Amino acid sequence: MNFRHIALGLCFLAAASTSYASENAMDGQSPSFLDRYATNVQELVVRALSFVGVNYRRGGESPETGFDCSGLVRHVFRESLGLVLPRTSRDISRVGETIHREALQPGDLVFFNTLRHGFSHVGIYLGEHRFVHAPASGGEVRVEDMRLNYWSKRFNGARRIAATEIPIAPN
Repeated sequence: MNFRHIALGLCFLAAASTSYASENAMDGQSPSFLDRYATNVQELVVRALSFVGVNYRRGGESPETGFDCSGLVRHVFRESLGLVLPRTSRDISRVGETIHREALQPGDLVFFNTLRHGFSHVGIYLGEHRFVHAPASGGEVRVEDMRLNYWSKRFNGARRIAATEIPIAPN
């Protein structure tokens, strides 16, 4: 696993998103969700990576008690973007915009069939074919390469979250 490449990608993403948000803020309008999303994707990815090593726990939604796959995704999106996602990976897969594998960007959600039914597992795409997820009982949050045979055969699709469909968490 090459975290140096991920860090370089994050630097590029931060520069691009800061430029995008700055250009749109210059027109005197308050930042749109898209501006906030572009600015906060770096935070979202860094926050997701900060949980690497946290134990898996079925139904878990916090770093203190552990995460399952959807609990990790929900926690990261709520803390980074203030968005409340549905509880299960299957329900999360119905939110946002469908993204083709070739168009994946950091912060997109990737879905897999790991339990013999579609969209049974979710992770957060990091870039360079890698994603962070909470794998299964006995495991811990980790980074995986989507090109590995196991993940490649089970890939169900990807989504980019759209704010218009998701409630914003109260501050």
